[in-house]
Amino acid sequence: MERLMHFVWHHRLGLRGDLHTVDGRRVRVLDQGTLNNDAGPDFFNASIEIDGQCWAGNVEMHVRASDWYNHRHHLDHAYDSVVLHVVLHDDREVCRPDGSVIPQMVIRCSAEAADRCNRLTEQASWDLPCRDTISGIPPVYITDWITALAFERFLCKSERLRDDVAESNGNWSAAAYRMLARGLGFGLNAQPFEQLARSLPLEVLRRHSDDHTLCEAMVIGQAGLIPDPLIDEDPYVTLLRRNYTFMANKFGLKCTNPAWKMGRTRPQNLPYRRLAYLAQFVCYSSEFIDLLESARTLDDMRDVFDHPLLGFWASHFTFSPGAGRERSARAVSRSSIDRLLINVALPLLHARAMWRGDIDGASAVIERLENLPPEDNAITRLFATASLKNTSAFTSQALIQLRREYCEKKKCLYCRFGHRMLSAEIQK
Repeated sequence: MERLMHFVWHHRLGLRGDLHTVDGRRVRVLDQGTLNNDAGPDFFNASIEIDGQCWAGNVEMHVRASDWYNHRHHLDHAYDSVVLHVVLHDDREVCRPDGSVIPQMVIRCSAEAADRCNRLTEQASWDLPCRDTISGIPPVYITDWITALAFERFLCKSERLRDDVAESNGNWSAAAYRMLARGLGFGLNAQPFEQLARSLPLEVLRRHSDDHTLCEAMVIGQAGLIPDPLIDEDPYVTLLRRNYTFMANKFGLKCTNPAWKMGRTRPQNLPYRRLAYLAQFVCYSSEFIDLLESARTLDDMRDVFDHPLLGFWASHFTFSPGAGRERSARAVSRSSIDRLLINVALPLLHARAMWRGDIDGASAVIERLENLPPEDNAITRLFATASLKNTSAFTSQALIQLRREYCEKKKCLYCRFGHRMLSAEIQK
């Protein structure tokens, strides 16, 4: 219920009428303050006028006034600057730690609004509690929120890359290599791939980019996936093991044994071939940032990632002799390449454009995202049940952002769909 009170206060719903403290003094909310998600009062830096006198300070909210004492705020000096106590039920007077009485005001939240809030925020995380009501939201409102969500997700990726570049002392290639590695994990193994890339610097691979078998040995060795010699005596495995031992000693490499997820995964989606792809990609496309920046079309960008595998991995899924052989030397499918464009190439180009101050270039990157086909996954299919159309990669990214950052985190009160539904209920 306090979350609903925060929502009402933050959006000033019903706060413009005839407001009074519980002892009859007139109240005007000049500035509701900034919501605090950490310890301390609920809203910082508010400006409240009480009987013509302006007070600047913090606002604290409780369902019952007595919760002030239940939460022991009367002993906490972090609450010294509270200038207004907002409650649903005025069951007692409250005082600051110094004993001075805090002005108190009651706000109203209807049972219907509370019920709507509970139904939105207390459903199982896999469910979509607003499914039946989204269709009643005007299309222009939906479009605006989808656009904002897509930009929000895209900018998060772009900013994460720029932070990584800063950590790499301005080395864009090293940061892009780690971003590519994470992208090749395709969600399921994104963290192990990134962990591997952080344990194996790009400059080490580049020193032997003329021999893809040496790069494969370092990548697969750092991944902790070279089979035990007592189990597999294949000549390629023997070569990998010998090369990795030599390279690990030469460069001081230490395997971090990433936690790879292998269960219930199709052979073509296991990490082995994608690790080989990463090694060979670094060998043959060492300056892939330049290749992406010179690409004129989406197909040109796809060509940057469309490399056939060489050697052992051109015909194998795994090391196991009993495993099926792959007829195609392609390590990543056309749809997987498009996912690399969405999660690696375009955020990289956008971050580079923003770094240069090239606003037109950054806008062109977003336009390319809008021209990529939509993703088909569990999240986009879930929102299809709520009649949300998935028309492009731009829309897909918006739906993923909505699901992961709002629905799964029960942040319905911060979602524009939830905001519209609750606002309508509160203001009835």
